Amino acid sequence: MRDVEAALRKERILVTNDDGIHAPGLKVLEAIAHSLSDDVWVVAPESEQSATSNSLTIRRPLRVRRFAERRLAVDGTPTDCVVVAVNHILKDRHPGLVLSGVNHGGNLAEDVGYSGTVAAAREAALLGIRAIAFSQLRGGEAPTDFTVAEKFAPDIVRRLYSMPPERDLLFNVNFPPIAPEAITGISVARQGRRDAMVGVIEVNDPSGRPYLWIGHWGEDTTGEEDTDLAAIQAGAISVTPLHIDLTHEASLALLREHFG
Repeated sequence: MRDVEAALRKERILVTNDDGIHAPGLKVLEAIAHSLSDDVWVVAPESEQSATSNSLTIRRPLRVRRFAERRLAVDGTPTDCVVVAVNHILKDRHPGLVLSGVNHGGNLAEDVGYSGTVAAAREAALLGIRAIAFSQLRGGEAPTDFTVAEKFAPDIVRRLYSMPPERDLLFNVNFPPIAPEAITGISVARQGRRDAMVGVIEVNDPSGRPYLWIGHWGEDTTGEEDTDLAAIQAGAISVTPLHIDLTHEASLALLREHFG
């Protein structure tokens, strides 16, 4: 592990998120990155970009605002931030690792398809860069507590970084909303599927006009084992490997028979 720590210390790390440049979770992840590397850059959205997935801004120009030498904001999506960072801000030397988060709220199961946090890591993987997305589940109405991430994320980064790099691979990490001492372990889990899907609620504004609100309603329940949802329910940190290629391999032979 000493070799990994030494390699990380020299690695250029890019930190981003989807909650915006001023989000507390970003500051937490920035501090974690600084504990691992001497070359840390932050390029994050200027405002919250939750659930933007891999959206690219292509119909208007983007502006970059510098808050410090290595801390910048882009008035676009998380994907924009990674693209701008790699192809413009850090074009002289690309980052070798992208850390995204720490998101305010979980990114489990079907959240992966909507999440801007995961999308930033996915864009990095597309560009051939190691990438990890971090999310902290919230406990009720209280402010998000990032102490679990602060304690466990550095070692998770080291362990994932020690793995041989693999093309188009990224990792999705979720922390349960409990105290660090209550964590039951780290669970390597597949992406789950909730019993309840995204729903729509229709309500009225103060003038009596109806409007719609989209979101997940209810608990993150699942009947499946070995999933990210089950890991969180068991009080464990979930680590899920995700792959860019969405091809359903099992269907290829059958489709070739039908279309051959």
